[in-house]
Amino acid sequence: MAVERIFKEEASEEKGERARMASFVGAMAIADLVKSTLGPKGMDKILQSTGRGREVTVTNDGATILKSLHIDNPAAKVLIDISKVQDDEVGDGTTSVVVLAGELLREAEKLVAAKIHPMTIISGYRMAAECARNALLQRVVDNKEDAEKFKSDLMKIAMTTLSSKILSQDKEHFAKLAVDAVMRLKGSTNLEAIQIIKKPGGSLRDSFLDEGFILDKKIGIGQPKRIENAKILVANTAMDTDKVKIYGARVRVDSMSMVAEIEGAEKEKMREKVQKIINHGINCFVNRQLIYNFPEELFADAGILAIEHADFDGIERLALVTGGEIVSTFDNPESVKLGHCKLIEEIMIGEDKLIHFSGVAMGQACTIVLRGASHHVLDEAERSLHDALCVLSQTVNDSRVLFGGGWPEMVMAKEVDELARRTPGKKSHAIDAFSRALVAIPTTIADNAGLDSAELIAHLRAEHQNEGCTAGIDVITGSVGDMAQLGISEAFKVKQAVLLSATEAAEMILRVDEIITCAPRRREDRM
Repeated sequence: MAVERIFKEEASEEKGERARMASFVGAMAIADLVKSTLGPKGMDKILQSTGRGREVTVTNDGATILKSLHIDNPAAKVLIDISKVQDDEVGDGTTSVVVLAGELLREAEKLVAAKIHPMTIISGYRMAAECARNALLQRVVDNKEDAEKFKSDLMKIAMTTLSSKILSQDKEHFAKLAVDAVMRLKGSTNLEAIQIIKKPGGSLRDSFLDEGFILDKKIGIGQPKRIENAKILVANTAMDTDKVKIYGARVRVDSMSMVAEIEGAEKEKMREKVQKIINHGINCFVNRQLIYNFPEELFADAGILAIEHADFDGIERLALVTGGEIVSTFDNPESVKLGHCKLIEEIMIGEDKLIHFSGVAMGQACTIVLRGASHHVLDEAERSLHDALCVLSQTVNDSRVLFGGGWPEMVMAKEVDELARRTPGKKSHAIDAFSRALVAIPTTIADNAGLDSAELIAHLRAEHQNEGCTAGIDVITGSVGDMAQLGISEAFKVKQAVLLSATEAAEMILRVDEIITCAPRRREDRM
């Protein structure tokens, strides 16, 4: 009896078969959860938090949905992780990667039940993944040399990425915004330079791209409304010492005139500080904190535009974009890097006034202003646009492109099938299973569109027997369509990341044969 108790009381362990079952079930449940959001006809999920505000998020971005779940199942956590990594790495394909991993496990479960050892399955999956990747590599299109073609590739990719999102109604409009924004970056993947401002009101179609930088603030009263060749000092400093605020100190005075003297001294201090700032030879001062009336007057007299309380993201970006630095002491003006831009002016968007900086030092900077009916719509639009921007900036670097619409999966499945026929031994079952899992993605796309997936996939498979076939699922007409004509494209990088991450995740979960859950810590009774 002494042998059995290795673990503390209440710790549980599940061995072999049961552990594996628990992993499979958890992973498949997660995959089924996000499965319905895949493809152009995918549905959205409403996530309601239990926090104070009962925040509601409406989204169909796989990573966002999974990030918000609190889950105990260890295998499910692995899938959530891969969707997060996919989101950080390439931005799109977050749902596909989970669905593919889930399908691989579903197939593996059948094989395990047929007494095939998990290690055999894993080595088969490895061979299959390698083979699938090569199948894609042989069929990539790379138009990097031809600028016109490359731009149309980017447009297609953006439209494909957006077609499964809320922006699908105006996908051409937004694809153009995204492509223009990314083309301005000239090959850097630093999306910091693209700022997204969300303003409720108007419809999504009213969104636009503006070169330069927009700061979500009004221009103060009595200040110049327009400045050319601006020299900008970006600061984070307190500008509210012109009122008597001696914290927690007691000052005894005999008469009101003494109070006036203290105030006078405070004002003098403020005036010196403002003078130091003006000595930098600037005509625009942006501060992270508040600026009180007195210093504001002083700036206005000096013809300097003072902007107070700019939000932190905004101010960090502004410094980055105008090429300045954020300053908090003003004693040596010569060592401070000022920001520069050609023109600062006030613009109206909807009801609000904003400040527009154009002709900034960092030429690739731009701002996308999103308009929409409500905050939920805007948040989801921002997530969708972010996916598109990520994918595009990755594609600019790695310009290999594939067709979309389930075409790559069918191509991979065909090659993997052939590999299975050539492979002797039990591995061939695993390789065969891999090809079935790949076909699950086009199947899901068809199912979500309410089409007869069995019929369509059989049709697709037959089409793909021909060399150089470009057939995929056209969910709009509900039949097999020509992806080249429809212009449905995806980035090779996204597909490759989906394939490799899903295989690795499935492999990791397959290797598990025992789950040990620690005993919960007891709270001691302090009574």
